[in-house]
Amino acid sequence: MNHDYIIQILKSICETPSPSGYTKKVFEIIEAEFKSFDMEVQYTKKGGLITYIDGKDSSIKKAIAAHADTLGAMVKEIKNNGRIVVAPIGGYMPHSIECENCYVHTVNNKTFSGTIYTIKPSVHVHSDSKTLERSFDNMELLLDSKVSNKQDVNALGIEIGDFISFDSRFRYTDTGYIKSRHLDDKASIAIILGVCKYIYENKIVPDHTIQIYLTGHEEIGHGASSGLNCEIDELLCIDMGAPGTGQNTDEYTVSICAKDSGGPYDYEFKNKLVKICKDNNIEYKVDIYPNYGSDGGVALKAGMDIKVGLIGAGIYASHSYERTHIDSILNTAKLLLEYIKE
Repeated sequence: MNHDYIIQILKSICETPSPSGYTKKVFEIIEAEFKSFDMEVQYTKKGGLITYIDGKDSSIKKAIAAHADTLGAMVKEIKNNGRIVVAPIGGYMPHSIECENCYVHTVNNKTFSGTIYTIKPSVHVHSDSKTLERSFDNMELLLDSKVSNKQDVNALGIEIGDFISFDSRFRYTDTGYIKSRHLDDKASIAIILGVCKYIYENKIVPDHTIQIYLTGHEEIGHGASSGLNCEIDELLCIDMGAPGTGQNTDEYTVSICAKDSGGPYDYEFKNKLVKICKDNNIEYKVDIYPNYGSDGGVALKAGMDIKVGLIGAGIYASHSYERTHIDSILNTAKLLLEYIKE
């Protein structure tokens, strides 16, 4: 597996803004990669990307899903002093974006940089800056533009409902750690692309054609509610493993989810994934994620009669400034490859 390629494409897509509902630019990058592997691409009406790994038999038994959308925000209000109130897209803690560089994307395709602060950011000025509640009501976006009132902001072309993305701050260390916002779930996108590149270069043909479905609305709860092929028996979601206190997942192995907050994943499917790891010396951990949902759960709630499994790289500090290790990326890629070949 070409891990240099995986890191390179991961950096590219992490640095491309894609809050839920604003994914066109990142899908253009992903589409170009798939086409370089001779894989045709189509889109669902709501903007999800679909492609296929051709099999010896054209019938479709398996699907692989991941999501290209990320956390973000929208312009909620423009204050009289020219500062902006943000409305969150997706579920994250307000303090996780404190002092974060960001970008406002307008409907006329202009982008303006800025920074998100609390309304009392300076300990030299505000005696209660340390104890101020970190809520969205107490956060505001300051543009890197000379504005002093609402009219100045409107004159730039910024309006209510404009999308806001957060600077990814992507880093790849010489010790193999990857630090960035949006590793959930762009690490999985990079893994899928890396595996497809390997399949293309090594002329691997699975027994049956496999659908790949990359959704653009997972963070807001309806990514895979439509778009999956009705013929499939199994859906393997590639998302993030969740390390932390009380968790079995770490940043070095592939995490196999047995249960999330929606309930258990398919028992036989989970056991099959474990067996693939054991048979191929892939380092893995089975885990339960207590506050978690995936495109797989959405597909089941939408009425799909399928078995669902979930795997992913271990992503520390999820929905904040996240971290993983190349070992976890590669172990996840190996499991995905063997599942496709299986």
